Amino acid sequence: MEHSIETAPVSFLSTRKIVVAGILAAIAILLGSTPMGFVPVPTAAGSATTMHIPAIIGGVLEGSPVGWLIGTIFGVYSFLRAQVPLFKDPLVAILPRMLIGVTAYYTYAAFRRFNEIAAVGVAAAVGTLTNTIGVLSMAVVRGYMEAGDALFIGVTHGIPEVIVAVLITVAVVAAWKRLEYGRSGSRI
Repeated sequence: MEHSIETAPVSFLSTRKIVVAGILAAIAILLGSTPMGFVPVPTAAGSATTMHIPAIIGGVLEGSPVGWLIGTIFGVYSFLRAQVPLFKDPLVAILPRMLIGVTAYYTYAAFRRFNEIAAVGVAAAVGTLTNTIGVLSMAVVRGYMEAGDALFIGVTHGIPEVIVAVLITVAVVAAWKRLEYGRSGSRI
């Protein structure tokens, strides 16, 4: 009697993608556990978060499943460490963060044929706005804040966060691709 070995279906997450997702998720958790997760900015907000940036980088470098996974880990971590009722609500703390890396990936994919550096920057901006608009919209829908307050917070937090995310994401992705393709072979 012969035994056949069935092969498992090809996974949409390769070993490389799992490793990259793990490293970037650990960085997001590290950022959330230290002051590095909040960059001081001269606005009423006082600081811009950087904890969403690993999800953006993961989405740009490895695709939407990796971006989704890192964003989900960021959201769950935020939910578990929440000190205020707003972030103790999984629809506010987790759901919008699941989409950060996904929107970043699709934005990058749509624009990279025109200019890869610009595509990375636009992807970082879209991923950041997904976080800011998603969290604040859910906060309004769930009754944690008024729309006017959310708009004020969105502007004072959103603009500095977009700037910080674009600068960091472009630098990290360019360095990663330069290492990956060699000094003269980078596509950026």
